[in-house]
Amino acid sequence: MNRLMAVMEPLPQPARRSITFDRGIEFCSWRKLKPGIGTEAWFCDPQAPWQKGSVENLNKRARRYLPRDTFVAALSNREMKAICDRLNGTPRRCLGWRTPTEAFRDEMMKLR
Repeated sequence: MNRLMAVMEPLPQPARRSITFDRGIEFCSWRKLKPGIGTEAWFCDPQAPWQKGSVENLNKRARRYLPRDTFVAALSNREMKAICDRLNGTPRRCLGWRTPTEAFRDEMMKLR
């Protein structure tokens, strides 16, 4: 959770108002978010896959680079950044064929 907060903290407050998690144990420290960086945490209901469609889609994409048995905590920052860059640099139909990076940048520009 500390690493997540370190990544999110530089973002403008409107970009980190809330975050939605699935119900994995890796999010057990979610209570740190609100006092730490002012981010509200939400969780999907159990057995409600429609509430986390984009999460499931991203998980499927991430599995191209991270097989299920990968110990993610053992990856270096450089390796994680390379995977994130690939995922965020892939155009998506749901974004009008923009990349997630482009769509996020466009949204951040609206906040100015």
